Amino acid sequence: MKIVIINYGAGNIQSIKFAIKRLGYEAILSNDVTEIQHADKVIFPGVGEASSAMHKLRDSGLDTLIPTLTQPVLGICLGMQLMCHSSEEGNTTGLGIFDVDVIKFEDIVKVPQIGWNQITNLKSTLFKDIEEKEHIYLVHSFYAPLCDETIAECSYGVDYSAALQKDNFYGTQFHPEKSSDVGQRILENFLKM
Repeated sequence: MKIVIINYGAGNIQSIKFAIKRLGYEAILSNDVTEIQHADKVIFPGVGEASSAMHKLRDSGLDTLIPTLTQPVLGICLGMQLMCHSSEEGNTTGLGIFDVDVIKFEDIVKVPQIGWNQITNLKSTLFKDIEEKEHIYLVHSFYAPLCDETIAECSYGVDYSAALQKDNFYGTQFHPEKSSDVGQRILENFLKM
C-alpha cells in the first residue's frame, strides 16, 4: 500500500510518519502531484496559521489537486480546517470540500484549547472499535461548527465537529498521531479503508 503524507511546509509530518510506522506501514513525504494522485491513501496534515498554509498550497498547485482526489484522504487539525469553505483565521478561503466555515472560539473559554478531550456521537467506520467518550488530543483556537458532515463531536464551551466526512474525504480536528492507543486505532481504521 502506498501512503503519502502531503509535505507542503505546514505539517507535523514526522510524528504522523512515526505513528504509521508503529502500525507496520511506511509512508512517503511528498508534494509531487503525480505521486499524490497515485497513492492508495493520502494524509493531509497541518500545523500553523490558515492563510499562510493556504498560500503554500496555492504556490505548489496542491489547492487544485486535493479536492479532485478519489482515494481516501485524511486531513488532520489545520489540514481538516483547510478542507472547509473558509476560516476566520486570516480571513482564509479554503478548499471547499466540507460545507462548513471554521470560526474562532469565543472568549468564554481559554484559547487555544490544548490537551485531552472526549469524542462523542461517533458516526463513521473511521471510529470502528472506538468507544464513546474516548480521549483524544487537541491543540486549536478555531473550530468547525456541527454540520451535516460531522462524524464526531467535542465540547469546549460549545459543541463542535471533532471530525468530518464527505465521500472519500475525512478530517479530524484532533491529532490521532498524538492520541495514544485511540489515535493509533483511528489511523489504522483509515489505512484499512
